[in-house]
Amino acid sequence: MLTIDDIRAIPLFSTLAENELERLAQSSADLHLDAGEFAVYEGGDGALFAVISGKIEVVKLYDGIERTLGWRVPGAIFGEVPIAFGMPFPGGYRASEPSRVMRVDVRQYYAIASISPEISTKIGALARERIGGLQSIAADPPKARLIMVGHRWDNTCGDLRRFLDRNQITFDWVTPDSPKLAELWLDPLPSEDELPLLRLLDGRLLSQPKTRDVAQILGLQTNASHNEYDTLIVGGGPAGLAAAVYGASEGLRTLVVEREAPGGQAGTSSRIENYLGFPSGVSGDELARRALQQAKRLGAEILVTRSVMRIDPITREVLLDGGDVIRAKTVILATGVTWRRLMIEGFERLIGKGIYYGAARSEASATHGLDIHLIGAGNSSGQAALYFANHARMVTLVVRGDSLEKSMSSYLIEQIRRKSNIKVQLRSEVVAAYGDTHLTEIDIRDHKSSIVSRHDCGRLFVFIGADAETEWLPTEIARDPKGYVLTGDDVVKAGCWNQHRDPYLLESSIPGIFACGDVRLSPIKRVASSVGEGSMAIAFVRQFLQQGV
Repeated sequence: MLTIDDIRAIPLFSTLAENELERLAQSSADLHLDAGEFAVYEGGDGALFAVISGKIEVVKLYDGIERTLGWRVPGAIFGEVPIAFGMPFPGGYRASEPSRVMRVDVRQYYAIASISPEISTKIGALARERIGGLQSIAADPPKARLIMVGHRWDNTCGDLRRFLDRNQITFDWVTPDSPKLAELWLDPLPSEDELPLLRLLDGRLLSQPKTRDVAQILGLQTNASHNEYDTLIVGGGPAGLAAAVYGASEGLRTLVVEREAPGGQAGTSSRIENYLGFPSGVSGDELARRALQQAKRLGAEILVTRSVMRIDPITREVLLDGGDVIRAKTVILATGVTWRRLMIEGFERLIGKGIYYGAARSEASATHGLDIHLIGAGNSSGQAALYFANHARMVTLVVRGDSLEKSMSSYLIEQIRRKSNIKVQLRSEVVAAYGDTHLTEIDIRDHKSSIVSRHDCGRLFVFIGADAETEWLPTEIARDPKGYVLTGDDVVKAGCWNQHRDPYLLESSIPGIFACGDVRLSPIKRVASSVGEGSMAIAFVRQFLQQGV
């Protein structure tokens, strides 16, 4: 419990009257922190803190790497920047040794400041000083963790760029014919048979590397730390990350296996505007980044560039590519879905060379000044059209149906109508794509007139729906004809349940194996519902584990 003497030892409060010190002692929180424990995380709500004993480290993530910005010792305060500027904490404050910290909430701070205006003056001066220091740090451009040399339309180079973008790894990319090559590449210039070639900060060169090799070198986790987990989550999309957050927070040993990058299909969404808690919208990769940080902070392990090859339905042993076997007490299937492919002349040859399934925010700069086309009439295509319209000269939505209202949210339709450089072409479909090294033109058929017309096309993004990719699952896990996993009552109705109890809502036909998100048979396919199901799955996991099965 805080005493008047504890508070008087803090210079900021040393001149307060006895009754004011007593008021602070009775209303402030007394935090006792172990080494490594945070007083407040980056992005936390505003409050004023004072160090009574120990030592506090100020840390901030830059490009996925934690950086120490300073220290706070006994008598020092922190939180003046959020208090003065009404913003979240720009960094995290972590005890580097056993420490004791006083926390004054915002309302209590203003009550004291109204009585003792000199405190407000001191806080304001300190905030201006420290915000200046933060601005000088922010002014330093982030140093690229690697430089890549590769051809623009090379699929291997494109895959590596997307992998680095989605994992928030800062890099410089230059083509072999760029005038910047000699400036960025101080080594002997690479030969064609070495491309794509990566140079790391320590000077190491990687020629035509696999994404897993790059992930390991950059410090991303690719191997599990243990042989057994309470729950193993297959897939790192919104449902999988939600399950990871709730599983770790419940004290379960939690592992996520993701074959590409956290975020799943939603991670490529340029804007999600109807997700609770983000009034201005949030990009898919930003939502994934926040969820990933939260899951890791709570103790979940996230493996990237790893695939699950097989699940034993009896023992729940999970075989990963590479031969690793992990024992899981429960398994959560959160693999999501994959974009449906189009069988159109020229498409397969030009995938990655101007034709893409889905669209990441990182693709936007490549559309600058171009005429681009999107196929699809759902929310994903609408969000992408609005985002790309800020870069492309003209965005055309090619839609087979006769209206957008049947498949797209009204708020997106209204925004699209207000954009002068977005055109919606109804009752139409793309029937061919052309280009030698990359996409240059497409043919579009108008179903009303049956006329086929050719159009210049700098990029083509496809959003025509998705399919469950579940053929790798054991036959014991019941699915519908389209591959979606049956759970709960659907398992019973299909005659695939033979236990003495009813299956849990998200439990598959195999006890202890659950499914959530888009891979589960359900009429609702939304990020919010996937997140909700991911958290619900953990509640059922706990019930299953408590049975001792």
